[in-house]
Amino acid sequence: MNFRIADTFTASLAKLTGNEQKAVKTTAFDLQLNPAHPGMRFHKLNAARDPNFCSLRVNRDIRLIVHRSADNLLLCYVDHHDKAYRWAERRKLETHPKTGAAQLVEIREKLREVVVPARILPKEKKEGTQKGPALHKAALFENISADELLSFGVPAEWLEDVKQADEDALLEIAGRLPGEAAEALLELASGGRPQRPAAIDAVDPFEHPDAQRRFRVVADAQALALALEYPWEQWAVFLHPAQRAIVEKNFSGPARVCGAAGTGKTVVALHRAVYLARAYPQARVLLTTFSDALANALRAKLRCLIAKQPRLAQRLEVHAIDAIGERLYEAHSGPATIATREQLRALLAEAAAQPGIERFSPRFLLGEWQDVVDAWQLHTWEDYRDVRRLGRKTRLSERQRRALWTVFEHVRQGLAEQGRVTRAQLFSQLAQQLQARRQPPFDFAVVDEAQDIGVAALRFLAALGGARPDALFFAGDLGQRIFQTPFSWKSLGVDIRGRAQTLRINYRTSHQIRMRTERLLGAQVCDVDGHVQDRRGTVSVFNGVHPEIREFTASEQEIEAVGAWIAERIAEDVAAHEIGIFVRSGEQLARAQRAARHAGSPCKVLDERVETGADRLFISTMHIAKGLEFRAVVVMGCDDEVIPRQQRIESVADDADLQEVYDTERHLLYVACTRARDYLLVTGVAPASEFLDDLALSDPCAGRREPDGRGPAV
Repeated sequence: MNFRIADTFTASLAKLTGNEQKAVKTTAFDLQLNPAHPGMRFHKLNAARDPNFCSLRVNRDIRLIVHRSADNLLLCYVDHHDKAYRWAERRKLETHPKTGAAQLVEIREKLREVVVPARILPKEKKEGTQKGPALHKAALFENISADELLSFGVPAEWLEDVKQADEDALLEIAGRLPGEAAEALLELASGGRPQRPAAIDAVDPFEHPDAQRRFRVVADAQALALALEYPWEQWAVFLHPAQRAIVEKNFSGPARVCGAAGTGKTVVALHRAVYLARAYPQARVLLTTFSDALANALRAKLRCLIAKQPRLAQRLEVHAIDAIGERLYEAHSGPATIATREQLRALLAEAAAQPGIERFSPRFLLGEWQDVVDAWQLHTWEDYRDVRRLGRKTRLSERQRRALWTVFEHVRQGLAEQGRVTRAQLFSQLAQQLQARRQPPFDFAVVDEAQDIGVAALRFLAALGGARPDALFFAGDLGQRIFQTPFSWKSLGVDIRGRAQTLRINYRTSHQIRMRTERLLGAQVCDVDGHVQDRRGTVSVFNGVHPEIREFTASEQEIEAVGAWIAERIAEDVAAHEIGIFVRSGEQLARAQRAARHAGSPCKVLDERVETGADRLFISTMHIAKGLEFRAVVVMGCDDEVIPRQQRIESVADDADLQEVYDTERHLLYVACTRARDYLLVTGVAPASEFLDDLALSDPCAGRREPDGRGPAV
């Protein structure tokens, strides 16, 4: 008999208290070890439509819903007695007649009527008033045949509701359908062309790719322990077919997966790293990203994915790219003395005292050094004269470049005299050493948040992977680039043509939050090599409440309102650790802390280690927000001159560089807002950031809050 768990079971388990979860886990372990044990008392559910549903007592109040058949024992749901029984009475397990996939189908009920008020036409001259007909929204799928809807995985008994659904009813219906059906309908409604689930004949319906996304065989107690230890990390157990196809695909060269925030790029990167380590038992795999904070987050998720598999962990290392670079450099060349930003500024200021340089600001000089001269390791005047300054929009004449080169040459000489190296120099030397070696230190490298990997680090990765199949795998979103100026990957030997994949199913963010936050970005984003990331066609798999955009006349009003909003969420059973507050920079952290105190909740300010815990909400700057996820998010302090940050705007030497500043500041706000799953509040003090105008655009009946904080919520 196969022992299986459903994603609905892990989701329901996560909602119970700690003590209740412990009791459920004990029962689940006992059930797996011996389903026929006399102590296991299954109770038939007389009101259930599926005769194979039964309940299992956990304690006086908690009941586990199990589906029993001759070949399978499936854990479906767990809750308090009455709620568990109601869940089972409204569902049945069946094999889809068209696709052959096993589905938990909710029993069809009559949906509520959507009442649309009649439209009143303007008065005509001397003819009184005239009423127009009711505004009935068009049915979205009335021209799609039942057979085609079935091919998308829509259950047969839901065909009538789907055929009649307008855009209002669709979101309600989608939350009650199997995942593949909901995703297909949402994509159809947004003008996309969904891929039909594969129809597989004469196989176990649980083995269908769409069934594997929600049901999983648990072979032994160790696998069950892993699944139950981290019930909130459902991706560790269930993988979408589109994700699995990318994870297990063989690529002939460097490959990249992209997608909007919440589409599971990091999930794919983690599973890809584990897949490579398992597929090649002697290989060493590097999982890397651009910051220590993200590396720490990846390390924690990887532990939950490969827990109790120490041999696998020995061959799969997680490091920030700078950390692994320093380690390898030390192993081959000895310890490196890295030049700090302050030391570079001092050398640049010393050299910039000469005539002809005064028009260039210290910030411009530092940026030109980091993004052009040092990044591309330019060693001669001719190199600098001829280089394409991608990402640096200020145009320079040859005379200006020559004057600037004297500054940069002084910096290079100063670093050499001090015995210091830059990280770009370190990676450049490593790349040269790797090209000369037969055996690289890692057989495969998987890179998360690849859009913020710099020139020098990519040069090192290109040397590490070479042209070997499957050696390099990148995951990232061009719309979340906040640290790195654009540059050509192909010029460094990383050519992903024909090996770029896009994820379009959003698992983290509700439909309402996703639709609003996407307003901050364009429909398409293009990299320097011409690869286009099309953000259209992305769909969220669940419905939620509309985000709120609020503006206040004073910071005290904002603090009180944010505190009250957080208190409301906690009263709605959102745990404190499921709430995050993000601000633009450290200057606004105090406002966030005061809001947390006003809510009566303890808080913790996150640093690069990103160490979260229980019983407190979390506060951080937007830059640390990457990789995090919360049920409820507040993005506060979005004032004018805070985002976009006035210091960045004032430091721009040329108006042409302003666009890059505005783009990265928009990306930063997008990153912070898309950490939210169910609830999002964005606030600022008047005059608020101009970006809030984009977020506030909504339905005609919705409007931005008045400066005193009153008025209709957006």
